Amino acid sequence: MDLFAQAKRQGIQTEFVDGQGHRRVTDAAALKIILDALPPQTAGQFVGGPVVVRSGQPARTELSAAAKLPVRWKILADHKVIAKGSSSDRSIAWPQDLPLGVHRLQLSDAASTTEDVPLLSAPARAFGGDFDRCWLLAVQLYGVRSARNWGIGDFTDLKALIELAHHLGADGVGLNPLHALFDDRPGDCSPYSPNSRLFLNALYVDVEAIPEFRLDATTRGALARARQGEVVDYVAAAGLKWPAMRSAFEAFKVNATPGRRRDFEKFRIERAPLLSRFACFEVLRHKFNKPWWEWPEEWRQPDDTKCAELHKGADADEIAFVEFVQWTADQQLAAAKDRASQLGMRVGLYLDVAVGVQADGFDAWNEQVAISRHLGVGAPPDPLNTAGQSWGLAGFNATGLELKSFEPYREMLRASMRHAGAIRLDHVLGLKRLYLVPQGFSAADGVYVPMPFEALLAATAQESVAHRCVVIGEDLGTVPEGFRDEIAGWGIWSYLVMMFERDDRGAFRAFDHYLANALVTFNTHDLSTYAGWRSFGDLRTKRALGIDPGESDDARWHALAMLDEALRHSGIDRNDLYSVVKFLARTPSRLLAIGLEDFLGLVDQPNIPGTIDEHPNWRRRLPVPLEKIASTIDVAALKAATRERSRA
Repeated sequence: MDLFAQAKRQGIQTEFVDGQGHRRVTDAAALKIILDALPPQTAGQFVGGPVVVRSGQPARTELSAAAKLPVRWKILADHKVIAKGSSSDRSIAWPQDLPLGVHRLQLSDAASTTEDVPLLSAPARAFGGDFDRCWLLAVQLYGVRSARNWGIGDFTDLKALIELAHHLGADGVGLNPLHALFDDRPGDCSPYSPNSRLFLNALYVDVEAIPEFRLDATTRGALARARQGEVVDYVAAAGLKWPAMRSAFEAFKVNATPGRRRDFEKFRIERAPLLSRFACFEVLRHKFNKPWWEWPEEWRQPDDTKCAELHKGADADEIAFVEFVQWTADQQLAAAKDRASQLGMRVGLYLDVAVGVQADGFDAWNEQVAISRHLGVGAPPDPLNTAGQSWGLAGFNATGLELKSFEPYREMLRASMRHAGAIRLDHVLGLKRLYLVPQGFSAADGVYVPMPFEALLAATAQESVAHRCVVIGEDLGTVPEGFRDEIAGWGIWSYLVMMFERDDRGAFRAFDHYLANALVTFNTHDLSTYAGWRSFGDLRTKRALGIDPGESDDARWHALAMLDEALRHSGIDRNDLYSVVKFLARTPSRLLAIGLEDFLGLVDQPNIPGTIDEHPNWRRRLPVPLEKIASTIDVAALKAATRERSRA
């Protein structure tokens, strides 16, 4: 079969118009690599894929012409039949009183042909939040400077940020992804390129807050140097923190109270078997020092029996150490969440979820059916990134998710929602289709591969309601027609960036244009700060790096004039940051996020897409220590600007 015909049969889109209006056709050599890398698909006999039933809504599924009537069906939950029936026409009406969850639907027809697919019984909508309108302080946690941290922001700083946000009138703190990175690659520091989305970055642990830890003179002397510098020295921070956490663990084994020991064991049981597998993976990764697909054959697949043996052998202590570090991180993040609750903050923590994982990391090893490691997730060219993007991250694949009843996706959501009042799904467009790029090809040579959109929305709604966690979808870029309406129908909020909310002549849209169920912000971590935008600093930086900024100086002058016009039209005479905040605070959008970099007047943005070492991405430290930030911000002006949604 012709490559392009084969791709079309699988629903793969090899021809499309990119965000710049250019027609793109995937290179044939690139397409062959993509098709070879995707798991084989089996065509469904009757319903063709997962079935979704929403609470309180009638649900009916059409049967294919291949089904020989009558068709018998039964729905199983935990291997027990909870509903069954038969149909003598070309559709099946599903019961409306099914328990929420992911069940298995088994069908057979008069010719004894069978089909087994997931059936998701979901709430009608995701959790909608129990607040009207409020605002959040957005922070890159690693960059927080304080008198007590070890050269990188930590979870104790997060508690102080929560108290600062409360003082400013905010209802929560928004953070970069807190996912686990690679402890032996401290220079590989992008929070969006994780080892695992199921566990936490250990460098955010405040070692001095571990009860059993005692600070020695050597470490104390090194801390003064670690707290200096304009960028985070991840190598130095890791060099201090990992030995210190190991020292704390040794002391824990000897001196921990019975209550602490019980809490640790409770955590190990609660997070099993994933925690045990993660700890084994980390030990094996350090032992073999190569990608997991090059390990000895017996370890190339996760095996709980073999992991249990490893727990009892010579590596038992090392495995327990990894688990201890994750328990400590989880405890400290939970303490930050609890502090927000004590202060009555209506959101608390707003956490970001990366779109994929590194191919040689834990998640890709642990979930080899549902995660494709051979292809990189990315995005086609658009006005912001004219060459397109290939993020080099492994993402979920549709066939594997269906085979695993969507459990890998739900595990990721549960880990992210564990301590959050709201999460943001980075590149939520990937729930409908993923743009996949083979290694060695440019981002322009990718293809769109369809995903089980409705089933993923249903799974998202299930976990959102279970955790009472608002879900915001980062829906920027090349958005398929009707996409935003579909996610809104499931209660997934939109992500509205004022920089992009402009009409064909470049005019900023009025505040009543903004959706209610949305998070609104002026910019993102991938865009210029407000001070950088007004001063053309972002344009100068990109040009100096040889990057096309996608905007001329004349276009920026026009944008500044359009902003002034929009503010004046709304009765706002000035154009400083607080004026923009006042405009955004008036929008109907129920969440507003304001970056701490903007409050401090910083020109440089946290990340410039398309760069690695050319710019200190994910490394910049705030110039003002945490203890002095409140005195740097014009609190009166801020509270006046956010009066309609501020706490006090």
